[in-house]
Amino acid sequence: MIQHAPWFEEARFGMFVHWGIYALPARHEWVMNQEEITVEEYSKYFRRFDPDLYDPREWARAARDAGMKYVVLTTKHHDGFCLWDSALTDYKATNTPAGRDLIAPYVEALRAEGLKVGFYHSLIDWHHPDFTVDGVHPQRNAADVESLNAGRDMARYRGYLHGQVRELLSNYGTIDYLFFDFSYTGGHEKDFRGGKGRKDWDSEALLAMVRELQPGIVVNDRLEIPGDFVTPEQYQPAGPMMVDGEPVTWEACQTLNGSWGYDRDNLNYKSVDLLIRMLVDGVSKGGNLLLNVGPTGRGNLDPRALASLAGIGEWMKLHSRSIYGAGASSFTAPTDARYTQRGDRLYVHLFAWPFEYVHLPNLAGKVEYAQLLNDASEVFLKEVDPGQQAMNMTQGGQPPGTLTIKLPVQRPNVAVPVLELFLTPEAATASAAEPEAARA
Repeated sequence: MIQHAPWFEEARFGMFVHWGIYALPARHEWVMNQEEITVEEYSKYFRRFDPDLYDPREWARAARDAGMKYVVLTTKHHDGFCLWDSALTDYKATNTPAGRDLIAPYVEALRAEGLKVGFYHSLIDWHHPDFTVDGVHPQRNAADVESLNAGRDMARYRGYLHGQVRELLSNYGTIDYLFFDFSYTGGHEKDFRGGKGRKDWDSEALLAMVRELQPGIVVNDRLEIPGDFVTPEQYQPAGPMMVDGEPVTWEACQTLNGSWGYDRDNLNYKSVDLLIRMLVDGVSKGGNLLLNVGPTGRGNLDPRALASLAGIGEWMKLHSRSIYGAGASSFTAPTDARYTQRGDRLYVHLFAWPFEYVHLPNLAGKVEYAQLLNDASEVFLKEVDPGQQAMNMTQGGQPPGTLTIKLPVQRPNVAVPVLELFLTPEAATASAAEPEAARA
């Protein structure tokens, strides 16, 4: 548990928003890099950025209705464009046709909906004249890289980076969450020659400034020094995240379709039931899910994104207590199921609906009552004699300690059915104490 920000692990589900002038080409937020576009060529998007449909209140309502508890917005991505009225650059929203600070109304909208306020901030800046060309830079293959780097000074860029973070954490009141992105000194699959990391950012001093300005903030792990949580990206961890053999707080960041920024022709959307299973799977392993949307160049959410959020929200209205404030359980779930636990309630998320019976190992005598969570309808508990022989009309015995639950034949009409089991006081106490004992 993060002691100074316990809300983070209790919330479990947040919205990531990747938005900037890369929404105009609508070909992925790394379009400048992938197509090796120069600063001069890329400036056409800066001159045309006019998000007339931008209403962060709609974003905030969509997040809240989906069951999310926090939102994280890209204040600046790798292309260097700033959504706020930074005093340190002219490359900002106030100098585009948008003509205004776009961060202030976002912060206000989140607070109005009771959501925690998060900022993403890129450590990288392909627009800044002092940021040296490296293996990630759009001009990495230019014939005159050495001349491009002549006179560039990462110390000056470092001052700019720290100054902009100071602005963001000083001018908008309480900020709950900060996602830095990213360090790349080695160990990556791409050619990150000349990659940058903690020394380039002066990560220790940067993080110290963040803590001083916002003592209650949570900060991720991408400064190349430890943060408050780790950030698996675009994959689901196979189990609880561990560092040096110790469990750590974590949050998986995932996209709807494989792209972070608005990508008009990317149709690889995940289904609603898959997104819900990803959320459940993460919480069952003690993690959070930060699910991304990429607003269009006009500032509104794509209808496909809205449909996904609405579908998740429909499920969350009935099942949120298996997510909010819940986490991993010391009990072992059967195949095609995931457990989450909150106090004396164990939640069985059935990724596959069995015929009539589900068998739960080591729960015999540990459950007082059970019901379907979607409608609070009772389901029946039984223990099958381990020695019972399977016959024509008789099911065979289950291993000792197995609890069998009789289910209706008709699967509930929800994306992922959930059973709510009320544990005996002894079982609840033992399951809460077991993870601590294991760590000791």
